Amino acid sequence: MRILKFGGTSVGMPQTIQELLLPVLVEYYRQGRAFSVVFSAFSKVTDTLIETAQRAARGDGTYLSLFEKLRQRHAEAVEALLKPENRPPLETALAEHFEDLSNILHGIYLLREVSARSLDFVVSFGERNSALILTYAMQQAGIPTEYLDARRIIRTDARFGQAQVLFEQTNALIRAHYAQHHGAVQAVTGFIGSTEDGLTTTLGRGGSDYTAAILGAALQAEAIEIWTDVNGVLTADPRRVKKAFTLPAMTYREAMEMSHFGAKVIYPPTIRPAMEQGIPLLIRNTFNPSFAGTYIGPSLPAEEERRHPVKGISSINQISLLTLEGSGLFGVPGMAARLFGAMAREGVNVVLITQGSSESSITFAVSPQQAELARQAAEREFVYELRSGLVEPMRVENDLSVVAIVGEGMRYTPGISGRLFQALGRNGINVVAIAQGSSELNISVVVPAADETKALNAIHEAFFLSDTKSLHLFVVGVGLIGSALLEQIRRQAAFLRERRRLEIKVIGLANSRRMCFDEEGLDLAKWRMLLENAELPFSMTAFVEHMERLNLPNAIFIDNTAAEEVTRYYERILDASISISTPNKLAASAPWEQYRRLKETAERRGALWRYETNVGAGLPVISTLNDLLASGDRIWRIEGVLSGTLSFLFNHFTEGRRFSDIVQEARQQGLTEPDPRDDLSGADVRRKALILAREIGLPLELEDIPVESILPPRCLEAPDVEAFMEELRQYDEYFEALRAEAAGQGRVLRWVALIENGQASIGLQRVGPEHPFYGLDGSDNMVVFTTERYAERPLVVRGPGAGAEVTAAGVFAEVIGMSAALSARG
Repeated sequence: MRILKFGGTSVGMPQTIQELLLPVLVEYYRQGRAFSVVFSAFSKVTDTLIETAQRAARGDGTYLSLFEKLRQRHAEAVEALLKPENRPPLETALAEHFEDLSNILHGIYLLREVSARSLDFVVSFGERNSALILTYAMQQAGIPTEYLDARRIIRTDARFGQAQVLFEQTNALIRAHYAQHHGAVQAVTGFIGSTEDGLTTTLGRGGSDYTAAILGAALQAEAIEIWTDVNGVLTADPRRVKKAFTLPAMTYREAMEMSHFGAKVIYPPTIRPAMEQGIPLLIRNTFNPSFAGTYIGPSLPAEEERRHPVKGISSINQISLLTLEGSGLFGVPGMAARLFGAMAREGVNVVLITQGSSESSITFAVSPQQAELARQAAEREFVYELRSGLVEPMRVENDLSVVAIVGEGMRYTPGISGRLFQALGRNGINVVAIAQGSSELNISVVVPAADETKALNAIHEAFFLSDTKSLHLFVVGVGLIGSALLEQIRRQAAFLRERRRLEIKVIGLANSRRMCFDEEGLDLAKWRMLLENAELPFSMTAFVEHMERLNLPNAIFIDNTAAEEVTRYYERILDASISISTPNKLAASAPWEQYRRLKETAERRGALWRYETNVGAGLPVISTLNDLLASGDRIWRIEGVLSGTLSFLFNHFTEGRRFSDIVQEARQQGLTEPDPRDDLSGADVRRKALILAREIGLPLELEDIPVESILPPRCLEAPDVEAFMEELRQYDEYFEALRAEAAGQGRVLRWVALIENGQASIGLQRVGPEHPFYGLDGSDNMVVFTTERYAERPLVVRGPGAGAEVTAAGVFAEVIGMSAALSARG
């Protein structure tokens, strides 16, 4: 014997019943399997019945329109499911049901009151009507079926709305009934029972599942199947965690724990009767009947426990945390008993309890609706201690959530707690309280309610998707660098997902006019169209607010602009535990206090602030420097040709060529700023030198770095670019003299940034064949590190130091590297 239960969504529409539910039952019958079926009310009918009764109690005559809609819905189901010749007896029975319902509703309307007893009777019609209709549908499908009103076999006390089952009487009634009706499939009404006096009762939330479990336990069924609208018990709530997946198996205790912490597929009392008899539960999907679903039983194979020591992640949204603390608690027996005795007397449901080993405080969680009641009860109980100053007034914290990981295998697996707190820590989620029982079946943490979804996703990735990491990118700036970056991500996405187990999603995108967002990831093949059609006007404030509101784990903000306005939001972004990758130099070369504040904020919030491309575009300059420092090397000197433009100018400045002609050539190739003086002034190189100096711990400002001017005053004072170029031609002999002097010494001219002895400077240097700068060509950049380890032969980093493609590649590589760094931070 198997007990099959079908929920409201499974019987929600006649089409679902006809195309999905009935074929399942026909197949069971065809295989010769003994089974009974428990039915819930049609989808939303219970809620409608409650609303109808409440309107009647308020004297609102519109209850009649709801009543008629209910009658019509059931009549339409009969018409859709049954042939005309099979309808009359069912229509007669339903008419009697609706007459009874009409009479009780009219009585409620006249009395202007609906008691719990009356409400139970009203809502019972949901299951009574659905089971009756489905009995006839099963008969028409060729399955010999009898309608069984569960009020005949399930005996309860008179706690209306949440009746307690009297199992001794109930089990005897069930067995007696089945002994007399073993030839036909029983179609049983879920959710309802009756008192010894014959009064209708309901079994509370999830009552139809409970009905199935009661039947299964009484009949010693081989299994109880709960048919619903999901593929089984999932690792997390799929509405909150998009990557949640179905668990193949779990234990009773794990299922109970998951249910307590908010899992909606199963209801705690459902499991108890089955658990006592060792009867497995199967959670199946009516809409996907070929899927095996989830097995819930007494125990699981050791291999399964090792594979998934954590079975699931659940949460309770919106709880309040109350703390009783003070010196009067220390070493005094009975304090906890007094506190929780007071809670019990007031009917306060305590969700979670935690107490430090110092015994100076007790913290517990309740629903926000009961927080004030709990506070008052505790302060009445400890009124003497409060007056004496032995305890502090109760501290109440609101807007919190409980997130719990559940699994029997956790107690045998070291490092579970470490992985949990590392996942939360690296995403900037503050843990307010922790609770864990000695059985290690559950570890619960209290977090800010605003971080609940982020915590669920971060933990789920840590335990269930540890081989696959997700990064959520927010990109501002889609010019040359930004557009190249998006194309590189698009082209490489499949490779990273398959070979590196890294999934990169661009969640937000903005240019100077518009912005767009998609929590599932924007389609990068259409990003231009998406931005062009975006309805949201761009503002940096709104963009940041949207990032904060989404509150996604492993989030990275990418600033592809050169705008100071964007950098003003860096501190706020980092404070939201959102990491930053950027080629924008302005923040890393900002005043020292601002720079230090950004570094401290990133460290405090577990975020990363990376700016590798600030100095060498795609060259690994800063990362190489940090590796040297991290491994204990001592930096003696850093020399750098840090401008692709200036590198091009002096690499091509050879005998027979005029300096002004080379500048003009660089302009024509797009290697200079619109006004070449911006390059020749050394301002950009100064920022890069400052960034490198700060990486080795020098608290320098821009003005601390002298820049030798290579341009005569008259060139600098020219009113426009053409006037500048004309003036520059007048000084070709001056520059030729500099070149010739260097050549006479066997040297060449290079524009060099130098960091040494705690100072930095920038100027024109003459270097000989022994120096790495001597062989530079094209527009390459080069950085030379002379260190304790690299003293005789310095460490050299060389390559293209500018260009949209290489800079975008540098940002892309940095982002990929940040995924590993974020995983390692706790």
